[in-house]
Amino acid sequence: MLNIALPKGRLGEKVYALLSSIGYDCKEWDPDNRKLVFSDEAKGVSYFWVKPSDVAIYVELGAADLGVVGKDILLEYSPDVYELSDLKMGKCRMAVAAKKDFIDDTERPLKVATKFTHIARSYYAGIGREIRVIKLNGSIELAPILGLSDVIVDIVETGTTLKENNLEVKEEIVPISTRLIANKAAYRFKKEGIDRLRSLLETKL
Repeated sequence: MLNIALPKGRLGEKVYALLSSIGYDCKEWDPDNRKLVFSDEAKGVSYFWVKPSDVAIYVELGAADLGVVGKDILLEYSPDVYELSDLKMGKCRMAVAAKKDFIDDTERPLKVATKFTHIARSYYAGIGREIRVIKLNGSIELAPILGLSDVIVDIVETGTTLKENNLEVKEEIVPISTRLIANKAAYRFKKEGIDRLRSLLETKL
C-alpha cells in the first residue's frame, strides 16, 4: 500500500482527481464524508486528509509515504523528505509587500511582519539587510497599515487583498507551487511503486 497525505480543501481534491485519473482512485472516496482515511486494497492506495501545514510532518515522520505540500512549507520548515515533482498547482509567489509610498530607511533595521520567519530571514540575510522580524499568524496586511511593520513577507496570489489595502508587491522572493514529497525510508522500500506513480503523474503535468 502507498499511504498518501493530502491537504484538506480544494487543493487536496484537485490532487486526488489527478491521481484518480492515472489509476489511483479509491472506491471509498467521498469528499463530502467527514471520514479522514480512505483505503482501496485492490488499488494498493490509502489517502488521508491532513491540515496543509502538517502534511510534511506526516511524511517526514513516516505516517505517510507520500504527501502533497506547497513549496512555501518546504522552504520555511526544511523537512527531511525527498521532493519528487512539481505538480504545477496552487501557483503563487512569496513576496515582500508594503504601502505604495514606502521608502526604505537603510539607517535602521527593517521591521518585517510575517508568518514565514525563516524565509524572511534567509532572504534579507542574502541581500545583507538587517531586519527585525515580527511573527504574526493572520491578517499580515494589517501590520504596515497600523505601523506595526515597514513591510510584510507573505504569499501573494492575485494581489487583490494588497490592492484593497493600499499595499503593493515591492520584491518577489520565490515562485511557489505544490510539490509531491516522499518519506526517505519509504522511498527506499517502496521505490518501484513510488517511481511508477511519479512517472504516471508527470505524463499529466
